[in-house]
Amino acid sequence: MGETRGRVPIIYVEAVPVRVDPDGRVTEVGLLLRGSPTTGTITRSLVSGRVLHGERIRDALMRNLEKDLGPVAFPTLPLTTVPVTVAEYFPWPGERFHDPRQHAVSLVYVIPVTGECEPRQDALELSWMTPAEAVSDAVVGDMEGGRGSLLRQCLNAYGALD
Repeated sequence: MGETRGRVPIIYVEAVPVRVDPDGRVTEVGLLLRGSPTTGTITRSLVSGRVLHGERIRDALMRNLEKDLGPVAFPTLPLTTVPVTVAEYFPWPGERFHDPRQHAVSLVYVIPVTGECEPRQDALELSWMTPAEAVSDAVVGDMEGGRGSLLRQCLNAYGALD
């Protein structure tokens, strides 16, 4: 995997789990607490993971949502695989989106969930916050690689930041 990461961009999916009211407005944003794969520190993060060879985008989203949120999160996937935005991570510092391990392209979605979320694997906890709390400087500053900026962009595009 290390050799591949050094030669070609890796495709990822990232998801911002949200709770919505009956009118579809975002009431809460779920952010994971996990250990950073690059620094070992504890940071806030989005649901994320690679798209495996031969895997459909929808399947990658479901697999990574279940991996991070548990099997009864009950995510509502979009009808199409058109993302809210696309983030391109580069391995060198100074870029808006940074991942020191690789060049990666990430398809980013806002995904409503209705079930019980139980963090699994490397996710330590899931915190639900209002959209305003989630994009506060304190929370955004606790996210690596530009993901705080990405979170603001997604919630703004989704109409959650009025």
